[in-house]
This record gives sequence, structure tokens and C-alpha cells, in this order.
Amino acid sequence: MFSRIKNYFDFTHFKGDLFGGLTAGVVALPLALAFGVSSGLGAAAGLYGAIFVSFFAALFGGTQTQISGPTAPMTAVSMTVIAGIVASFNGNVSEAVPSIMLIFLLAGCLQIVLGLSGLGIYVRYIPSPVVSGFMTAIGVMIIVTQMLPALGYYPNQDQALIKTFKAQAEENILEKILVEEVMEDVMVLENFDETIARAQNVPLVEIQKESKLLATQYSNGVVGTLKVLPRAIGQIKYTELMLCTLTILLIFGFKRITTSVPSTLIALLVVSTGAYLLNIAYLEINKIPSGLPDFNLGILYDFNLVEMSPFLFSAVTLALLGAIDSLLTSVVADNLTNTKHAPNKELLGQGIGNSIAAFFGGIPGAGATIRTVVNIRAGGKTRLSGMMAGLFLLFILLAIGPIASKIPAAVLAGILITVGIDVMDYKGLKGLLKMPRSESVILLGVLLLAVFWNLVFAVGLGLIFAALVFMKKTGDIGAEKMTIIPGASLKEGFQLSEEELRGVYVQDLFGPLFFGLTHGLTEFLDKNHKVETVIMRFERVAYMDQSGLELLHAALATFHRQKIKVLFTGLSGQPKKLYGQSGAMLDGHKGTASFDDLKACGVHLKTQLT
Repeated sequence: MFSRIKNYFDFTHFKGDLFGGLTAGVVALPLALAFGVSSGLGAAAGLYGAIFVSFFAALFGGTQTQISGPTAPMTAVSMTVIAGIVASFNGNVSEAVPSIMLIFLLAGCLQIVLGLSGLGIYVRYIPSPVVSGFMTAIGVMIIVTQMLPALGYYPNQDQALIKTFKAQAEENILEKILVEEVMEDVMVLENFDETIARAQNVPLVEIQKESKLLATQYSNGVVGTLKVLPRAIGQIKYTELMLCTLTILLIFGFKRITTSVPSTLIALLVVSTGAYLLNIAYLEINKIPSGLPDFNLGILYDFNLVEMSPFLFSAVTLALLGAIDSLLTSVVADNLTNTKHAPNKELLGQGIGNSIAAFFGGIPGAGATIRTVVNIRAGGKTRLSGMMAGLFLLFILLAIGPIASKIPAAVLAGILITVGIDVMDYKGLKGLLKMPRSESVILLGVLLLAVFWNLVFAVGLGLIFAALVFMKKTGDIGAEKMTIIPGASLKEGFQLSEEELRGVYVQDLFGPLFFGLTHGLTEFLDKNHKVETVIMRFERVAYMDQSGLELLHAALATFHRQKIKVLFTGLSGQPKKLYGQSGAMLDGHKGTASFDDLKACGVHLKTQLT
């Protein structure tokens, strides 16, 4: 047993792994707290996610130096899931948690499936414009949504805003009463006395709670933030704004002095400590519980399928996004360490980490590029470094959880704003005017749809549109490069006179023969009245799908009806296998023959025509 453990872990670099893991953990701490607050579940959820994802993704993953944990893209998607499910539970977070965590658990399980099935290699085939638009949208969303806490404005504390939703709150409560009475079979159309009595006895506290929920929902997301931003500007809390601004200035300013010490941690410690010692009145983050979080098996049975069903697709998005994020970081790690990661094993590790984090109430994560680079530069060499980072964060939780609860919310808002600025793809934005128009449309479309509509659907539509554009372009190129020339003009392999080759035409196919090809294989017949033999060259056709096969069948049927002989050259690999399996050779296409190359075909023609 010990020998197996020794073989799995490389302890020869223990000192480097220890320093690398501790340094990466220091960098991860403020980000974990900030992402937790941003998600809507509180700083503790971010810290739990960082602990368990970092430890178990390193333990089971396929990238030796990877540091994992909550990231900006994963948190942005998680935020939409959390906000939607909490809203469906009337703002009751504790009741919504099992359904939320089940979505996160499903995402982790999907990553495990991707890893076990060997599909990890296909995750890399995500078009650059979609990734660029998505990353920039993440940055914009983080920056905009953090403007309210940066100004010290919280919609659920704005009494004037809450009051505007009182009538709608009363209407919602009355609707719930009517639904309950219908379900209990106590509603009588001839007598609404009991219904009226229940409606009149609704406590003001319940109306206020419902109004707060409606105010929070109204101000959710980018659009909601922009709606209430004028109110926030009119009620600026300058203390919060000052703390946020100082945090941002320290983060960017300290980077100019040195990058050996994480600037986010310096800003967190300096501004938080200063605000506390100076006894400045500020809003604190949610309390971080001391001790280990509970292992919650309730997420497997204590959930509401109806409330969470609209977010099932989000689990797929989280799984794929986490896979892409992690594998891109793995490539960076490979370049820095001259190693090669195992992509499917990495997805397996990420899935296990996210699944376990869900049971402990943590938000999902992925491989984090900055933290991984920090780990490598600090001496991290093996998977022990990622595990050390998780253990360090666990120590922080156990030792100073109550102290961390004193961190100003505005400081974490400042940290998140710098994350939003850093995560945007400026290279993609600069290249908008230089890239093909279709790719520019995809990038901007994903960006705008993600910011102002729905992050998950924006990515899905972007992928679909990118796939359609790719297929059309591939089909157009194949049609454009498909040439039909008289055999007499192609001397290669032919030792026949022009007169003998007068009825011979060579059809040179190019690229995949698939459903995106709109060009017919028999269109040239209308332009050439005397066609006796068609030579179809497949040397540059590496792939053919079922639609391409049907297109070929239709062409052969047309040629057969017109008593035109068809000769294939270079038909090999997958197209030959598919063609053979279809039984086309035995399907009545008389005069059809196949040759390895054009020269062999020429010899056959010489025999037939002389």
C-alpha cells in the first residue's frame, strides 16, 4: 500500500511543492472570498469550493502543477444559476441550496463522464470568437454588477425602492393564498370569506419580505444593475467607494512595484486592516462559519425538480466551461514545465473535485491560470502542490474564519472589478476589424447576448452559428475547388488521342463530401452534351458523411440512366469504407470501377478505347 502511494506521489520535490502550494493558496484566498460573495452564496461558499476543488482536482487530475478553484467564468455562470433558483424559492437561500448544489453536482458528474469516455480531446474544438466573446462578456458582467457594492448600494436595503413593489408583493401573496386553497380543496366560489380573512391577516413582515425579494430580482444582473444605477449614484456611501477605489489602486499599483507578492492579498490585508483599526463604519461580508462545513447528502433527495429543471442545461454549460478553462490552463502549465498533461484524467479530477465541493456547499471551479503560474514559479513540481494549496485554505478556514468575516464587502468588490478588467479578451476586441465578418458577428453576438440576455444561451447560439458558418464555408470551398475538365486537357496518365478522350471528363473533388456541399455532382452534364465517361478523383477527399454518400448515389444513378461510365481514382480510407459498406458497387451501377491513381485509370481507359 505504501509503495503504491510512494509511486503515485513524487516526494523528491516536496520543498518546492510546499512553497508553491502555499504561495498559490495565498493568491487564491482573496479571490475565493470574492467569488463566493459574487455568486450570491457568500464568502464561505467560495472558500469551500477553493478548498475541495483544489485538493481533489490535484489528487486525481492529469496536470501535475495545476491549481484549481473558483474562477471568473465559472462564478459568472454559477451566479445566474443561483439567482434563478433562489428567486423560484421566494428568496429563501437555505431552501434553494439543495437544488443549487445538485446542479453543481451534475456538472461535476458530467466532467467525470467526459473524462472516462475519452471525450476530453473534443472540448478543445471551441471556436475562438465564441471563447473571446464569452470571456469579454464575463469581464463586463463582473465589472457592471460590482458597481452597486462599490457604491455601497444594496437594493434590498433601499426602502423607497422596496416600497414601489408593495402592491406587486401583496398581489403575489394573494395569488399564493388562492393556489393553496385550490390545492387544499377549501375554496368555495359562493363564499370568499375565508380567503378575504386570510388575505387581511397577512403580516406586514411577510409583505416587506416579498417586496425585498422583488426589489432584489428587479436589480439582478447587468440589466437590473443599470436600472437602479441612477438610484445608487444618488445614494453613494463614500466610505464604501473609498475602500473599493483604494483596493483597485493598490492591486494595479503594487503590480508595478513587484509581482513576487500577490497584489490582491496585499490590497485585502492593507485596506481591511486599515478600515478595522481606524474604526471606519463599513459593510462587512457575510459571516464565515468556523470549523469544517457539513457534508450534505440532502442534495441527493431534498431538492425540487420543478424549480431546478430550467437550469439543467446550465449544468452542461458549467461542465464544458470548466473543462475548457482547465485544459487551457493545462496547456499553459505544459509550456512552462516542458511536460504533457493527460486531458481525460484532468477532466476526471476536475469532475471529482467539483462533485465533492457540491456536497460541502462550495461553488464549482476549474484550473486557474494565474494560480497555476504562481505555483510553478514558486517551485511547485507535482500534484502535491495543488493539494498543499487546498490544505492551506482549510487551515485559514479553521484558524481565522471569524476574523475573515470582518473584511469589508467593498474590498471584495474592488478585487472583483480588477478580475473583470483582467479577464476581458482585449486581443480579440482589437482584432474585430481584421477578422472575417462572420467571426466578428459571432464574437459581438456572444458578447451582447451574454451581457444583456442569457450567458448560457449566448454560448449555445454562438456555437451553433459558428458551426453553421464553418460548414457553409467548407462546402463553398469544396464546390469552388471542384473542377470539371475534359480528359483531353489532362495528359497525366493518358496515352490516348484527343479524339479518343473527347467524351471523357475528369471531376476533381476537394475537401469533405458532406451535407454542407450544395454543389451537385452532375451539374456539368447540362453544359457538356457528349459525356461517355466520368473520372471522379477522390485523392483530396479525406471524409464523407451519409449525406455525401447519398449525393454520390444520386450522381451515380443519373450517370447510369444516361449510360455514362464512372471511374473512381484515389478512393481510400473512410470514404472507401463507407462507400463499400453501402453496397454501392453492387447497386446496379454498371460500368463503375475504382483505381488507386489516375495512371492506373489511364491504362484501363487505353484498354477499353483501343
